[in-house]
Amino acid sequence: MTEQTDAPTADGPQGGQRPRISVIGTGYLGATHAAAMAELGFDVVGVDVDPAKVAALSAGEVPFYEPGLPELLVRGVESGRLRFTTDLAEAAAFADVHFVCVGTPQRPGSNGADLRYVEAAFEGLAHHLTHDALLVGKSTVPVGTAARLAARVRETAPAGLRVELAWNPEFLREGKAVADTLTPDRVVVGGATTWGEDLLRAVYARSLAAGTPFIATDLPTAELVKVSANAFLATKISFINAISQVCDRAGADVTVLADALGHDVRIGRQFLNAGLGFGGGCLPKDIRALMHRAGELGADSLVALMQDVDEINMWQRQRVIDMAVQTCGGSVLNRRIGVLGAAFKPDTDDVRDSPALNVAAGLHLRGAQVVVYDPEAGETSRRIFPSLTYGTSTEEAVADADVVLVLTEWPVFRTADPKALLSRARPGATVIDARNCLPADAWREAGWTYRGLGAAR
Repeated sequence: MTEQTDAPTADGPQGGQRPRISVIGTGYLGATHAAAMAELGFDVVGVDVDPAKVAALSAGEVPFYEPGLPELLVRGVESGRLRFTTDLAEAAAFADVHFVCVGTPQRPGSNGADLRYVEAAFEGLAHHLTHDALLVGKSTVPVGTAARLAARVRETAPAGLRVELAWNPEFLREGKAVADTLTPDRVVVGGATTWGEDLLRAVYARSLAAGTPFIATDLPTAELVKVSANAFLATKISFINAISQVCDRAGADVTVLADALGHDVRIGRQFLNAGLGFGGGCLPKDIRALMHRAGELGADSLVALMQDVDEINMWQRQRVIDMAVQTCGGSVLNRRIGVLGAAFKPDTDDVRDSPALNVAAGLHLRGAQVVVYDPEAGETSRRIFPSLTYGTSTEEAVADADVVLVLTEWPVFRTADPKALLSRARPGATVIDARNCLPADAWREAGWTYRGLGAAR
């Protein structure tokens, strides 16, 4: 059921006080959600098992890069509306609505999701509750998980309390997470009773007043909305990358092709940028978890589709490595390669399953002298691949390079002066634009040999 509603007329359900909020798990999702809820005027406590993370957040320090979040966090902490703790019992006693935002990483040796953390969070909360409470899952989980957790919560919670579970999936984009939380494009709530729905309408009152659709549904549908969205976006990316291979062989221009496709309102232009492919902490693990769960349910056609999407995406990385090797005459041994970008996308320092780092490491293993520069992800990259060399500027990465690879489309790379950079590289240097984000003609005119993916430019 989908409906668009106005905000409640009072601060809380039935004219009561605003609900107090806890956020369990203060990683990327949880820290952003906690700070945003405080910005909206709620009293919020964030909970994490990591004392160092709790100390940093309590001091107003964000342990990762996300534009706009540091300011939000500081305002929340300084106002007294936002605090952090390692004590789950404290949060259980404090809050009326508990958002569970812990990670569900890929299980070692399997495509399935590791649900240990989300299970522990719900069970721990239920055990410590002292008053009526709504437990709300925001973590991305395989369909069927929420119903099982709801049964476990009912068994664990103290007798005599009203304790309900609902699912409210998140749709955050790294680099735009603050705006996505404060002004979401939809609010999906699964499994809530009228009481639970009223509580969540109070939490999202400002967004609903601005016209954000409120979609009330069952638990399985709410669980599937997030993974389906990610699977569809991943499919669009892999589709255009598969088409880019055809463009390479046929002499066509994939960027113009994507522009033409994008004018079709049934298709749209977003996520049709051919390039190195997707990475990060969500899309890869989510499509694999969906593939795993679909297999358990016997939905074999979806398994086959997601398998193809994943394989095309991973092949793009090898495709760029092959381009670099070919450019160097068949071997990159002792050739100097400048790599621009390490994060899986701009406006983040997240290097989880980063295509850029994967390519850089692959070339390093083939004997290349690789120098990586990223405006924000240098330190996080160094922790994962300490064997790579890291520069402190675009110019340092490009210096004496035989080949330069643009692997993350940061604005500083898109707007760089190609003539000035060529003066630092080796004569006859090639730039491989693995994100098709550079002005190709300007780089060619400056003297570079330009190569894109599926780009007859």
